[in-house]
Amino acid sequence: MKEISVEQIAETVKKLCIEAACNLTEDVEQLLKKGLEKEESEFGRYVLEQILDNVKLSRQETTAMCQDTGLAVIFAEIGQDVHIVGGSFADALNEGVRRGYEEGFLRKSAVDDPLFIRKNTGDNTPAIIHTEIVPGDKLKIMVVPKGAGSENMGALKMLKPSDGVQGVKDFVLKTVTEAGGNPCPPIIVGVGIGGTMEKATILAKKALTRKAGEPHPDPHYRALEEELLEKINRSGIGPQGLGGRVTALAVHIEAYPTHIATLPVAVNLNCHAARHAEAIL
Repeated sequence: MKEISVEQIAETVKKLCIEAACNLTEDVEQLLKKGLEKEESEFGRYVLEQILDNVKLSRQETTAMCQDTGLAVIFAEIGQDVHIVGGSFADALNEGVRRGYEEGFLRKSAVDDPLFIRKNTGDNTPAIIHTEIVPGDKLKIMVVPKGAGSENMGALKMLKPSDGVQGVKDFVLKTVTEAGGNPCPPIIVGVGIGGTMEKATILAKKALTRKAGEPHPDPHYRALEEELLEKINRSGIGPQGLGGRVTALAVHIEAYPTHIATLPVAVNLNCHAARHAEAIL
């Protein structure tokens, strides 16, 4: 049984919060550069150049690449042979978020009551935590800061099985086109298909953490990703919604078995600052 202390977890999460906010991963940066090569709109190219300059500066200065440093979404894979010692796992994750947002000078955007009081918690906690028990003695933690501009443009639809592939295509394209420039394109489109209502939305969010542009291993879903990306980039929305060819950098689909009578589909969009950072303890 491997022991991992809550202090080690908190310090790890602190570092991941800062890294995710200030250091865009190379896979996303490379897609932005490829997008610049493809973009035909003069103003679209200008926007992409500004985005890439911002990526470089935020990394060099260790400053947030976007002022909306989001809610801290955390995906944790806990090995079944791991024993967390010294306190509560959830408390350790939230303590890490608290430290990271304070020490990294990241904007704190969490409110305690979503409807009535809406008072800022002051430390960007609580985090949104998704845990999974897996074989082994490792603890994998991924921090995915999620800003409101892109999160607000997500959608869920409980399709009928008879809607089939065309129904999925129509819903994804409708969601992206109606979002327009609000999610700060070029975007990454996460699509969750199957499971139940809540499972589909988690799948869509988790799809955003895949290596950007990495194709789905199943040829059917891979072909659907490619077709959706092509159609989205023919929409004309373009970088920052100001027109052009590069509206999306990638479409990622994740699927899960579902009930014979339903076809849940969720879409979660990520802005060009597709932030995430991970560590294994």
